[in-house]
Amino acid sequence: MKLVASSNAAPASVNRYLLPHEQDVVTIRRHPAVLIVPVAVVLAALVLAGILSQTIGSGANGGVVLAVIWWLWLLVLVWFVWRVAEWSVDYFVITSARLLLTTGLITRQVNMMPLGKVTDMRFERTLLGRFLGYGTFVMESAGQDQALSKIDFIPYPEQLYLEVVGLIFKE
Repeated sequence: MKLVASSNAAPASVNRYLLPHEQDVVTIRRHPAVLIVPVAVVLAALVLAGILSQTIGSGANGGVVLAVIWWLWLLVLVWFVWRVAEWSVDYFVITSARLLLTTGLITRQVNMMPLGKVTDMRFERTLLGRFLGYGTFVMESAGQDQALSKIDFIPYPEQLYLEVVGLIFKE
């Protein structure tokens, strides 16, 4: 499976950070597994709201208590929608010259590392990551702390690793 994307395939939110001489090699979202915890929180809150509605909501002030319970669950749901929206605009980008990670819905953050500065790179996969198909990239540079040193929830880590190593060591 080849993950090479043309420049036209990358969204405008990513293209604006590319230099004129850079070629977009891969633009990819982080793995949807990043949303496992938010989904679990929403479902747990839903179950808790249902249980509390049945037990506490039947008292004298049942209507007020029920309203509070479900309004709190609605806040959790709004938080979940926000996390999904953030995930939808976050991209990991491999160009011919550097690695970029763009994050944030309102406050945009762009972390990057030039390919020439990468001295050591590895990827890690937990058991869940191997099962679901994601991994973590860990990069080091020559004795410096970089803004882009660890990237979690990278889909297709083997293929992307080979793509990056091929760009670093092209001869």
